[in-house]
Amino acid sequence: MATPTPPSIGIIGAGELGSNIARGMAARGVAATIANRRGPASLTALIDELGPTITAGTTEDAAAADIVVAAMRWVDAPDIFGKLPAWEGRIVVDATNAVEFLEPDSPETRDPSNPLAGQGLKPVDLGGETSSRVFSRLVPGARVVRAFNHLNVSLLSHPEASGGRRVLFYSGDDADARAAVGGVIESLGFFPVDLGPLDVGARLVQVPFGSLVATSFIAQ
Repeated sequence: MATPTPPSIGIIGAGELGSNIARGMAARGVAATIANRRGPASLTALIDELGPTITAGTTEDAAAADIVVAAMRWVDAPDIFGKLPAWEGRIVVDATNAVEFLEPDSPETRDPSNPLAGQGLKPVDLGGETSSRVFSRLVPGARVVRAFNHLNVSLLSHPEASGGRRVLFYSGDDADARAAVGGVIESLGFFPVDLGPLDVGARLVQVPFGSLVATSFIAQ
């Protein structure tokens, strides 16, 4: 029996989040196309670091993959996704966090009511909705899965720890899409844990108050 062809993967966003996801894929020989708004030429140094399985492309190239990882800043997502074609049932992985970046040394960085102030971040007020539910409206027709957002980005290229595998949570409303993303997570060396539908799982990893935010469980 022929071996199934693995899904193609695109990563939109090449900052700390997207670059570390790409590093994790490169380390395991998982092929992907990574893109940012500045174009492929701006990614030369990163591609040289990562090796042949990761290629640079345009945002449209990355968005044409079977599984597309949204790894851009929350504030940039509406503009980026507003320019892309219809998704027609393809999978979009929401790896974003609904935060704004504060001006360095501004009074807001010392706001005691903001648990992220010390990191130079401020949670976006979503009126009680999960960020993934809001994000889903940016990608009509896509099957959205939430993943890659609850760990520190530096850990996304280091799945192994203390003799075991780091747990990576994911959630989504489409069972087949969740299974596909769970397979990618496992191929990267992590221990995938399915949290179920978005309204349940996404809330558990919602920054800053989700009960699983910044947790680093190890499966032995």
